[in-house]
Amino acid sequence: MNRNITRIVAIAATLAMGTSLAACGGSSADSSKGHVYFMNNKAEVVDQYKELASMYTKKTGVQVDIQTGAAGTYDATMKSELAKDNAPTMFNVAGFDQFAKYQKYVEPLQDTDVFKLLNDTGKAYSYTIDGNSYTLPYAAEWYGIIYNKKIIKDYCAKSYAVIKSADDIKDYKTLKQVAESIEQHKDDLGVDGAFATPGLDASDTYRFAAHMTRLPLYYEYRDANTTFSKTIKGTYLKNYKDMFDLQLKTSPTEASMVSSKTYDDVTSEFALGQVAFYPNGVWAYSQIKGNDVADEDLGMLPYYMGIKGEEDCGPVGVYDASWAVNKNASEKDKKATLDFIKWMITDNEAKKILSKDMGFSVPFTTFTDDYQPDNPLTEAARAYSNDGKTEVRSFTIPDQQWQDDIASALVEYAQGTGKWDKVQSAFVDGWSTEWNNNEESLGSVPEAQKFDAKS
Repeated sequence: MNRNITRIVAIAATLAMGTSLAACGGSSADSSKGHVYFMNNKAEVVDQYKELASMYTKKTGVQVDIQTGAAGTYDATMKSELAKDNAPTMFNVAGFDQFAKYQKYVEPLQDTDVFKLLNDTGKAYSYTIDGNSYTLPYAAEWYGIIYNKKIIKDYCAKSYAVIKSADDIKDYKTLKQVAESIEQHKDDLGVDGAFATPGLDASDTYRFAAHMTRLPLYYEYRDANTTFSKTIKGTYLKNYKDMFDLQLKTSPTEASMVSSKTYDDVTSEFALGQVAFYPNGVWAYSQIKGNDVADEDLGMLPYYMGIKGEEDCGPVGVYDASWAVNKNASEKDKKATLDFIKWMITDNEAKKILSKDMGFSVPFTTFTDDYQPDNPLTEAARAYSNDGKTEVRSFTIPDQQWQDDIASALVEYAQGTGKWDKVQSAFVDGWSTEWNNNEESLGSVPEAQKFDAKS
């Protein structure tokens, strides 16, 4: 979930309704070897994909064309391009709703070399129907509670500290005690609050409606031994409420005013060293770096809420970005496309472009520690898995409407104009309503499988 808004908007603005980027000269391409046509939805990495395409054509003689749909135009461009004779041979898929839209075009990939090179978690995030896996997740991201090591170290040196080091924060009870203690002594510590403001401006609600909701969902699915259900109980919504209340009570902003705080506002609170904790993901590094928090002072805690079993878990994994192959392409073009993907994830120079230049943590076994993003938050998040902690899986949520209804109810609750019951209803009742709507309009819902904490 890339929130580097300024950079993306600036690039997307130059793309208008999508820009075709032919990545190789006609004289260098050999049509007998097939053709790769990639429909990309990440405007911020257009130049890097163009470079990869040019490198591959020079190396193999296979023509690789890239087209990028600008923000908000990808689906419209995809619909138009897929209807053409020379349709994309591969394309991006972001989220189950998008997969459902293009389901009739996707090639089964579970028997291909590239699928077999996915790590176990990557395989688990591939969209699967009746035993067939159709997508290749290519960008892993994580979110949890980002924290400022310097502030915590300064706090631990005080006589009133309830912990000796950040390593002592291993559960919600301790996190709550630390946050309340920092809030109580914020003047002495020179900070404005313990937690960054839980901003409920539209630019920031995703942290609470799309991300924080994944925690109670994950543990409810764990209890039910499933990876999908059209109905949920909201078993752990009280834990969600406790965590949300803690942020409300220990942030620099009055609860009644949080809906006025934007994503940039609350990111600045953390980046300028004004607060100790900031629930968000590794993508926030692009806006934090270069300010008042040094790279070596960036850490990440799991998203603790007081749910039994969370002490064995690390941050939440997000694998929304995937590649798919068009099953309607010619056999020659499908082979060329799969060969191009395999090259991207096995060639050392190509791997550097994906990991270092694009900033992706790529979930293929070929990406060792030497091929990871230069991002201290990614490093901190990955350390939990390396230490044997279970990565919390970000199971699919219905749609934007479900998120918007939860966000609206949270605003009323924070302002004191609505009760928590409305949040509960938006979470539980809205879940079944939106999945039923999706099944009717898109024709499918995610396939339920047995819960496996290891994947």
